[in-house]
Amino acid sequence: MKPRIQYAILATLLAANLLNYIDRQILYAVFPLIKADFNLSDTQLGLLGSAFMLSYMIFAPLLGWIGDHTRPSRLASGGLAFWSLATAMSGIAANYLTLLFSRSLVGIGEASFGVVSPGILSDTFDREVRGRVLSFFFLAIPVGSAIGYLLGGVLGFHFGWQKAFLLVALPGLILSVPLWRIPCPGNKPAEHAETGKGPFSLKPYAALLRNRSYLFNALAMAAMTFALGGLAQWIPTFIYRYHNMNVLEANTAFGAITVVSGIGGTLLGGWLGDFLQKRTSKGYFLVSAAGFFLSLPCCLLAILTTDLSTCMIAVFFAECLLFFNTGPLNTIIVNVSNPLYRATAFALNIFIIHALGDAVSPSVIGWLSDLMNLRAALLIAPLFILVALIFCLCGCRFIDEDMADANVARE
Repeated sequence: MKPRIQYAILATLLAANLLNYIDRQILYAVFPLIKADFNLSDTQLGLLGSAFMLSYMIFAPLLGWIGDHTRPSRLASGGLAFWSLATAMSGIAANYLTLLFSRSLVGIGEASFGVVSPGILSDTFDREVRGRVLSFFFLAIPVGSAIGYLLGGVLGFHFGWQKAFLLVALPGLILSVPLWRIPCPGNKPAEHAETGKGPFSLKPYAALLRNRSYLFNALAMAAMTFALGGLAQWIPTFIYRYHNMNVLEANTAFGAITVVSGIGGTLLGGWLGDFLQKRTSKGYFLVSAAGFFLSLPCCLLAILTTDLSTCMIAVFFAECLLFFNTGPLNTIIVNVSNPLYRATAFALNIFIIHALGDAVSPSVIGWLSDLMNLRAALLIAPLFILVALIFCLCGCRFIDEDMADANVARE
């Protein structure tokens, strides 16, 4: 495949992934406004985030099987259009239950995109540059999240939270057209998908669960997702409550920090992962473990300090170090899984990380906040970062064997 086509595919998928995280995170930016309009508790606010994640993870396994048996770009395009319409539905929600339902629909659409997009890129680019390519693709996490916070803060402050949802929904409907036309790379997974044959089977999922480095990788991502998902949802509200900033100021500050730290951490983690992986098969795990270890004191300081400047600096370094894992851990999924079932591998990973991660952490933190206070509730996040570190170190023991098995499957 010509380089210009490869990079056009990367650009299209990156743009779609940016919208993915904008539409996902804008909800958290307008939490205080929704809370006031619908007179909600923190537990009810947390459930809005959990509803999205529950539908995201529940539908991912089925969508993964569909992604392995259809043209992946068509599933990604349909998912983008679906979640954009659901985001618009959030903007016309007249009550809490309607908003809860629309956020659940957003999760289904984003899962359709999430299970196939990394596989499309992995099939498009050579193995030697996958870490950097996937890190670039996953720049959408910090950049899209930051834009979501910024747009939510600005639009919500000036026009209300309903219009914020409506305005961010439109670009996705437009982008779904070029996404539909992405060519399917001419390799084994693509040929398998084009056949459209084969009944739904649990065997690929069972094989992945026996893959120890895959499983430890997924558990590390789940613990990280629990921490990062909870922090992403509640830190703007934390700044709003404890540091006397309004919705616009809190989201602008957090969004600016997220975009700078996220870009730096994601790109540096991808580069370091590729660099160290050339010297040891444990490279991706080791880079991620180092990021988790160094982020722990930063996270604790951000939560416990009463000084706004210290909090912002600590949040910056904590996010930068947590984003180290983005490219490396996603690349491990590709490297240790059978290429014929790559969408299935990402689907199962999505289910695990959200079932054990941010499908529950926003509600848990909201519940703990109602029982105690938000500062005390957020202290659960560093504990799960430590758990992620331990799982990365456990995965190092089995990565050689599992990569060798995956290479046999490719031949």
